[in-house]
Amino acid sequence: MGRVDKKIAIVTGGGNGIGRAIAERLAAEGAIVTVTDQNPAAGQAVADGIDTMQFLEHDVRIAADWAKVMDSVTQQHGRLDILINNAGILATESTQDVENTSLDQWRTVNAVNSEGVFLGCQHGIEAMKATGGSIVNLSSIAALMATPHLSAYGASKAAVRQLTKTVAVHCGRKGYRIRCNSVHPGVIQTSMGDEVMELAGGNAKENWAARIKAIPLGEPGTVEDVANCVLFLASDEARHVTGAQLIVDGGMTCA
Repeated sequence: MGRVDKKIAIVTGGGNGIGRAIAERLAAEGAIVTVTDQNPAAGQAVADGIDTMQFLEHDVRIAADWAKVMDSVTQQHGRLDILINNAGILATESTQDVENTSLDQWRTVNAVNSEGVFLGCQHGIEAMKATGGSIVNLSSIAALMATPHLSAYGASKAAVRQLTKTVAVHCGRKGYRIRCNSVHPGVIQTSMGDEVMELAGGNAKENWAARIKAIPLGEPGTVEDVANCVLFLASDEARHVTGAQLIVDGGMTCA
């Protein structure tokens, strides 16, 4: 208890899955958390019953929405200490191989996953550059390997990885005391994980079994596994860690 005590945090896409787990983990460790999501019912359900958590509706693709969220949080609390850029989508169509992905799908996936993180970093830097803080961007192991069945998603997550390092060096050289790191989940038990198996083609149950077989630790990760890594990077325990990529995949990418 207390690893991020009294720190002011924003978690985007916090209405379900990994985002929800991160928001709840930060709150359990003492943070004052603003959960944002496009889905008001899901986002509010996370915040309900937790005194140190609130919900704001937010489309990460829209700069004006980012300005409203930042203004609301900084006016209410006086500062921002932690920004978790978690909001993301997998696909908008039933196929995403490079030959058949539509330009509309490519643009939509990258608008949320890449441009949304860019806007978050830009607004986060402005909010934190006077006081310092931590930005954690959710990428994926898709940023580190070929994704023939997820071309748009893989490209968007690779952009997050590169942007993270750029933000880290920029803020360091400017003397802002803002750290920026990325977290790269592998096969995680979530609804998005189910979507990945569907998009891989064939039988989803067999795809799950094949992916698990490829994990040296022999099991998929949980949302709590990812949330614990994010907590570390958000906390002062990681005060000398910036520009890093923390892979949470049970050894999958090094096998």
